[in-house]
Amino acid sequence: MEKMPYQPDLDPTPMAAPAVPATVVTDWRQALPVLTGSAVTLRELRMSDAASLCAMLTTEEVSRFISPPPTTVEGFERFIAWTHRQRAAGQYACFAIVPSGAETAVGLFQLRTLDTVFEVAEWGFALGSEYWGNGMFVEGAQLMLDFAFGVVRVRRLEARAALKNGRGNGALRKVGATQEGVLRRSFLRNGEYLDQALWTILDEDHWRAKAVWGPRVIH
Repeated sequence: MEKMPYQPDLDPTPMAAPAVPATVVTDWRQALPVLTGSAVTLRELRMSDAASLCAMLTTEEVSRFISPPPTTVEGFERFIAWTHRQRAAGQYACFAIVPSGAETAVGLFQLRTLDTVFEVAEWGFALGSEYWGNGMFVEGAQLMLDFAFGVVRVRRLEARAALKNGRGNGALRKVGATQEGVLRRSFLRNGEYLDQALWTILDEDHWRAKAVWGPRVIH
């Protein structure tokens, strides 16, 4: 999801994000579940994540192949409030990536609907570069796929990555995505139109791979 659905210019007014209930909820639109792995936890974004996300996701190394993220802590606070509103509307889910033993987010997984019933969706991710290559992405992606296919009931999940983004394309291949084609000159970044690879995972692909991953705990 290199073209981020959030547009800061269209959301100029900060809005307090609703509190996340401590109790278990059955409807992800009310609050996202907590997805727990051995090295990483995925949970709803909190306002306290704004500073760490600003530090982690605004570096050139991380942001070079995604739509420009907010550039200030206040901008990330507006973004976090927006994610809560979009989740409540049933259009979008955004999980904080939190390393085991930590309290604040070091990255994001995003999921948005591409149709009216959330059967076809797009996902994307961004992770602070100091956490690359340690297995956190793969475990977090497995948790995210469990949520998309098992909770939201997505049938077809798409992702787009610039062909120049070797790390992003490799990450998608690692979690079992299939490259279906190339979207020519489909992504504008820094004044240049880039080709993107279109990657997909179908629900049946996910359930076949699930036996290899083993169980994941959802609270």
